[in-house]
Amino acid sequence: MIAVNVRRRKARTAITAAGIAVGVAAIVALLALSAGLNQTAGDLLHLGRADVGVFQRDAADPTSSVLPLSLLGPIRRQPEVADATPIQLVVNALSNAPGAIVLGVDPDGFVARLLVFTAGGPASPGYVVVGDLLADQLHVKPGARLRLSGRVFEVAGIYHSGIAEEDTGVITVLGDAQGLAGRTSDEATTFAVRLTAGTSASQATRQLGRAFPSLLAISEPSEAVRAGANNELISNAVLLIVVLSLVIGGLAVANTMLAAVLERRRELALLVTIGWSAPQLEALVLGEAIAISVLGSAAGLVLGVASSGLLPGALGLGGFISPVVTAWGLGRAALIGVVIGVVGAIYPIWRVTRMRAVVQLAQT
Repeated sequence: MIAVNVRRRKARTAITAAGIAVGVAAIVALLALSAGLNQTAGDLLHLGRADVGVFQRDAADPTSSVLPLSLLGPIRRQPEVADATPIQLVVNALSNAPGAIVLGVDPDGFVARLLVFTAGGPASPGYVVVGDLLADQLHVKPGARLRLSGRVFEVAGIYHSGIAEEDTGVITVLGDAQGLAGRTSDEATTFAVRLTAGTSASQATRQLGRAFPSLLAISEPSEAVRAGANNELISNAVLLIVVLSLVIGGLAVANTMLAAVLERRRELALLVTIGWSAPQLEALVLGEAIAISVLGSAAGLVLGVASSGLLPGALGLGGFISPVVTAWGLGRAALIGVVIGVVGAIYPIWRVTRMRAVVQLAQT
């Protein structure tokens, strides 16, 4: 009976399911973006196999941080710091690989020293080195030329670091990256910090935070995600979409089910007269509402997966975030879709129960 009743008004069912699908798709896309931000944050924190990453406090995201190089010396003199080196990050510099990040590093810093070259040699002014994963993607070798933000550089070598964000990116000398990013020669995006033996990352972040209140020392990806304004925006957007989906989707389901109940008053009254109990009628209405929600949720999951790749670009984050669709994210979105059906069925169920009471009264 549930299947027959859902198919009875195909247009109305399709419109209601479409409204649910849009809400579920938005939730899937935002959760995928949040998961991608978590993954990227973890990679950026440990560029060059650093123990701690130092960023500007309250920066919208790691790539927008601005640190004066004058702070590098005082940080290096901290007792818990074994070494520190500046890194300049540049996004959207490579047109044929928009997700690749350009890293400007100090040639004498530990980030540059830890690179393993599989071909060619290190970067120098006017020359870049390319991560092996990106080199395979672009089919470049030493001697090839790359255009970064309108400037042409020659590829000096191919390297491997073991860090995904590095191996899918390009490394230049610090001065060239500062020019590409429009920064002055005394600024960088982040300081990669290696700690002395026996110093825990949590202890070092606390000490650096006390010594430099305007900076943010981070050792865990979750800390970077919580600190970024973009992630706060995404979290708030997810919450807002969930609330709107529950309200709007619930009203749509309630309207559809209420119309169905009113149209089928005689049918429902007949079911009461032949002995249907209140729980049976309630289960019928609830089942129809959930069936519509499941249809909308299924369509929303497919739409959300398909559209998740477009969201980073729409929010201006496409240069360094790749959305990650997880089973947990899909499960949460599907659960919310089902909850929409349950919420939307509450009032129609009450009307059915009231209708049954009226029919029983008329029979006495």
